[in-house]
Amino acid sequence: MAKLAHIEAMRLLHYAGGDMLTADLTCKALLRYARALTNQQKSDVVSIPVIGMGGGMVIAHLLLGPSSQLYSTPVNSDVPDPTDVEIVADLEHRTRLLEPARPVWSSEMQDILDFDLDSL
Repeated sequence: MAKLAHIEAMRLLHYAGGDMLTADLTCKALLRYARALTNQQKSDVVSIPVIGMGGGMVIAHLLLGPSSQLYSTPVNSDVPDPTDVEIVADLEHRTRLLEPARPVWSSEMQDILDFDLDSL
C-alpha cells in the first residue's frame, strides 16, 4: 500500500443503498471521476481505501457509471485517515483523460479541500 496522507475530516460516501467512510480527498476524486464517466456515458470499476467494519483500512471496489447514484456527507471521526495519495492521483488522472479541463465544484462542495497534484 502506498504512503498515507493526514487529513482531519472524513466523508461518508453513500453508494448502492449503503455507505462507507473514506477520506475527503479520496471521496472528492471519486466523485469527479464518476461525473466524468457519466458525461462520457462510460463505466469503470475502481478501488478505494475505506474504513471497514472493524475500524481498520480495507479496499472497496465500486462500479461507477451513468446510473451510479453517489453522494457524500461530512463526518467527524477519530479513526486513522485512509487516504492513499497514489489512488487519489490515479483517479484524478483518469478524470483528466475524460475531461481535460479540470472540473469546478459548485458552492456546495467548498467544504472539501482541493487536491494539489503538483505536491505529489
